[in-house]
Amino acid sequence: MKKVMAFGTFDVFHPGHTSYLAQAKKLGEYLIVVVARDETVLKVKKQEVRNKEQMRVEILKQSGLADEVVFGSLVDRYAVIEKYKPDIIALGYDQKINLAELKNKLQEFGLRSEIVRLEAFQPEIYKSSKMK
Repeated sequence: MKKVMAFGTFDVFHPGHTSYLAQAKKLGEYLIVVVARDETVLKVKKQEVRNKEQMRVEILKQSGLADEVVFGSLVDRYAVIEKYKPDIIALGYDQKINLAELKNKLQEFGLRSEIVRLEAFQPEIYKSSKMK
């Protein structure tokens, strides 16, 4: 079974998120969605979330798009990758990530996960920062 992992805050769940997760799901048979913790969002984005982490997880579960929804780690951003060992890591078109660091971590974990950057869905309309 090919496992795909997708990441996000999903604070204001919108059609762009639906497209992202649907694209990710097509890459394999099992989609694990990692939801950023409130504390992590505050650290990284320097802003409070509109919807608390538990509510964001519930919205994702109810969407039916993911096979499993989990929280990211507060200690090590890569711990969830080491734990679930995805075959594919699906990144959103605008997710900022140090690809060299990610590739080094995958190698450190003995993983050969493919990293795929997914397409935007009407980003002029469906972008969380524009919808807040």
